[in-house]
Amino acid sequence: MGRMTHVLTALAWPYANGPRHIGHVAGFGVPADVFARYMRMRGHDVLMVSGTDEHGTPILVQADSEGLKAAEAAAKYNRIIVEDLDALGLSYDLFTRTTTGNHYKTVQELFSTLFANGYILQKKTLGAISPSTGRTLPDRYIEGTCPHCGFDSARGDQCDNCGRQLDPVDLIDPKSRINGETPKFVEEDHFFLDLPAFADALNAWLDTRTGWRTNVLRFTKNLLDDMQPRPISRDLDWGVPIPLEGWVERPDKRLYVWFDAVIGYLSATIEWARRSGDADAWKRWWQDPEAVSYYFMGKDNIVFHSEIWPAMLLGANGEGSNGGEPGALGKLNLPTEVVSSEFLTMEGKQFSSSRRVVIYVRDFLERYSPDALRYYICAAGPENQDSDFTWAEFLRRNNDELVAGWGNLVNRSIAMAAKNFGAVPEPGELEEVDRELLAATGAAFDTVGDLIGANKVRAGIGEAMKAVAAANKYLADTAPWKMKEDPKRQGTVLHTVLQAVSDLKTIMSPFLPHSSQRVHELLGGEGVFAPMPHIEEVTDLDEGGATFGTYPILTGDYADVPKWESVPLAPGTPLAKPVPVFTKLEPSIVDEEIERLNS
Repeated sequence: MGRMTHVLTALAWPYANGPRHIGHVAGFGVPADVFARYMRMRGHDVLMVSGTDEHGTPILVQADSEGLKAAEAAAKYNRIIVEDLDALGLSYDLFTRTTTGNHYKTVQELFSTLFANGYILQKKTLGAISPSTGRTLPDRYIEGTCPHCGFDSARGDQCDNCGRQLDPVDLIDPKSRINGETPKFVEEDHFFLDLPAFADALNAWLDTRTGWRTNVLRFTKNLLDDMQPRPISRDLDWGVPIPLEGWVERPDKRLYVWFDAVIGYLSATIEWARRSGDADAWKRWWQDPEAVSYYFMGKDNIVFHSEIWPAMLLGANGEGSNGGEPGALGKLNLPTEVVSSEFLTMEGKQFSSSRRVVIYVRDFLERYSPDALRYYICAAGPENQDSDFTWAEFLRRNNDELVAGWGNLVNRSIAMAAKNFGAVPEPGELEEVDRELLAATGAAFDTVGDLIGANKVRAGIGEAMKAVAAANKYLADTAPWKMKEDPKRQGTVLHTVLQAVSDLKTIMSPFLPHSSQRVHELLGGEGVFAPMPHIEEVTDLDEGGATFGTYPILTGDYADVPKWESVPLAPGTPLAKPVPVFTKLEPSIVDEEIERLNS
């Protein structure tokens, strides 16, 4: 991506039925933010959007358990999630919600276009109902044995073992995940997305997606062998009304939550444009054929982003087997890449809020720094395979790598320069060893940048830490603390290592923005180096949604990011004695956290 272009960074929508845990942000949050921050530094026009997913039965279940209305529960957890993502430093241009009037209008517009183009079917189906409450049970909240492969924990929408699309009625011995009861199946009228009408178009499009992660492409290709019409409406009173005569007024029928949630990427971009004062600005990311779009999520959401959402876009463009014409939103871009992470487990167990195997983002950040968590996710997260978070490994990486590696380099070099010169020293003639270090940190811009651009975050931060190690070795080998009798050479060495630190703070900033800002200030820099998001209280732009009063959005101004390049340090820039950038953790935290988890 050499030329400057528009880059849509689209993050999976966290579900607003409770706080999000660190496994969630390992899948969709931190990897996407690293990518977006880097792309901005390379000069691309980045738009990073998402929001809370707030419709469907799980919201109703959570609301009932707390004695709240659905809208109240959604608003409660929307605020918690917004505050947590803000604290983690995720640089959203807009983090919104699916209960806005703008979202409802966008969803209904896309539905109407798909319906007009013949890609939405109406037919009778057997729907799963909870005998005890009378409510519809979401497909994902029903588990049973897969009729194809015999996997005993298949969900009502798909089997995670063989990957086949399922319907709850297909399951052997189905049970509700909410209360364990056997669902009742009743005949209902519903709408379906005609997925088989997109099989050829999806296959042709996927053939062009050569740079995707192997697991995503293989999984999606396999889905094409068994495509069935997929339900997009449910018997609920909580969700987006169906925009058809005879249906829109009905209080008991709504669009299925998964259908409206994926449209959120488009509606959030439209909302951002409207709030920015240029209502048509969204088109630069959705209608410009040169624009690119990257979607980030955990592997349990691959099907929605690599098959269903592209199918909906194809249908809205009139590009399925039924033909058709683009609607009022025009011809829309399909995803450039679907970037799926694997699962993060915790101390060898799957994250589970109900079983208390969990640590929420908020609780984590109350005790540890956001960059400590970001570093762990970048260096040891579930990028290409499942990975296990352990407190012992978190302690080791924080103390041995962040503190003893990067933090130690920053503190030693700035402290020596401040003590001996009070400022960035003037360099003399460079020796070969000096040039070698500056060549290493200079080369790291291309090496690390190319890896981030390819969404290889683990390898990227690994290369950055190799450059840190090279700078630490340079400091140990040259030993400037022994050069009191040769202040000119001492100044040259310290200027060289400070230049390396300056380079590295830029290279580290997509991964560790909070600490890069601090290093920038320790080097005498002024102003914002790594822009952060902020929370704004807003009211809905349109009537017709389910919001009430004011609510928080996450946004930010990222126009003045530093360039992805080495910037010469100015000799004479005042330096003060530094304070540690990272906090060394006591070994006792491991037992304390495991005890907290077990209790």
